[in-house]
Amino acid sequence: MIHKLNPVLLPITPQNDPWDPIRSLQKHGKHLLTSVELTVTNLCNMRCEHCAVGETLTMTEGPRIPVDTILRKLDEVEHLETISITGGEPSYHEATVRDYIVPILKYARARGVRSQINSNLTLDLARYELLAPFLDVMHISFNYVQPEDFHEVGFARAGRSVKHETAAKLYERMIENTIELSRGGMFVSAESMINYRTHEKLTDIHRLIVKMGCKRHEVHPMYPSSFASNLPVLSLDQFRASIHKLLDERDRELWMLFGTLPYYACSPHEEDRRMIRRLREEPNVTVRNDPDGRNRLNVNLFTGDVYVTDFSDVPALGNIHSDTLEEVFSRWGEHPLNASVNCYCPAANCCGPNLLVADTYYKEVDFTTRKAVV
Repeated sequence: MIHKLNPVLLPITPQNDPWDPIRSLQKHGKHLLTSVELTVTNLCNMRCEHCAVGETLTMTEGPRIPVDTILRKLDEVEHLETISITGGEPSYHEATVRDYIVPILKYARARGVRSQINSNLTLDLARYELLAPFLDVMHISFNYVQPEDFHEVGFARAGRSVKHETAAKLYERMIENTIELSRGGMFVSAESMINYRTHEKLTDIHRLIVKMGCKRHEVHPMYPSSFASNLPVLSLDQFRASIHKLLDERDRELWMLFGTLPYYACSPHEEDRRMIRRLREEPNVTVRNDPDGRNRLNVNLFTGDVYVTDFSDVPALGNIHSDTLEEVFSRWGEHPLNASVNCYCPAANCCGPNLLVADTYYKEVDFTTRKAVV
């Protein structure tokens, strides 16, 4: 397959979010595979209690599928627009960064595909600087206002005692790395989860994110999955109050992106619709439709298994050793679970809930029969 190399790309801005699946839906009239997520490691130096893939983390791992094979599989995806690299901690080993991740990023840059890496930024700065010339978005998770928060959250599932001093050093390094990389021009996007620990101090977290020089603050409610499956689940009222307070007190110069929100313009509740209207009208605020189950697949680079997401309970839908990614995506299009959440409302620019949201708050609701109240 021949692709145009080095095309001119528009900057990533509130008006241009390449990861939002509504772009391809509006362009092609249906969801297409435009985003691929690659799990490059199951190793991590942390064990965060909210980790969406915590149950898959290991202490050792075998060989990966050769990077040339992965690039060939990516080349078969006709409408590819974004690549996300995740783990574990992708930069856990510098050799992985140098010999595996950088070639993928170079491929993406040459093809005009946007790239993102999910990292905790707690390791040596040098390995992140290796990525800088080729990476579009460095995505970090940031849910803290002090080292004690980081220690308590980041090592909740470590299975061993981690000294406070050790955690504090990692916390400070993460902040220092973020500041340094942001100063150097890297687009760092810090994501905060709204959960039982953070929902009353999101504004303080936001202020730190601003000070670190991040280009964007992402905010996502936390839903029960993996390590987080047994944590307290906030009510819709608690989520709503937290979001309103954050909007009241945020820095309006910083792009704030909300994702996987459990509120919809088709809601029968006025307070939900009021929130949707506010989010739509606030400057530098966007709401991203969830790519998982819409335009994205996850590939495990050890087994070759392909999933709807890296944290879903849906079994693998195929394997790159026997299927193309387009074939797997078509298989998902015919899956009954996909039909249960596959809705689109042009009036609200909304693709509906993802599987986790629907299962947590809307088990009895058929979104395909509802319409926006505008």
